[in-house]
Amino acid sequence: MFKTNEYFDGKVKSIAFETTEGPATIGAMKAGEYEFGTSSVEHMTVTSGEMQVQLPGEKTWNTYKPFETFIVAKDVSFKVKMTGDTSYRCLYK
Repeated sequence: MFKTNEYFDGKVKSIAFETTEGPATIGAMKAGEYEFGTSSVEHMTVTSGEMQVQLPGEKTWNTYKPFETFIVAKDVSFKVKMTGDTSYRCLYK
């Protein structure tokens, strides 16, 4: 059975699964701005749409498009914002 997660009043939803590389989620986010915390290193890959990301300690926002990946350290918070609905894959290391 897959585990499903829902955040921010249903505006972010994901499905957890196991890969040969380790645990992962696939999910979708409604347009908006969100802040997430991490409990492990996360390799986030945008699969559709665009995601602007502000990593911890950075003042600038970087834009990621489909099939581009960014890495977030363990035990930190990071911000994302999208102007349209966006999907992603997150691999936990």
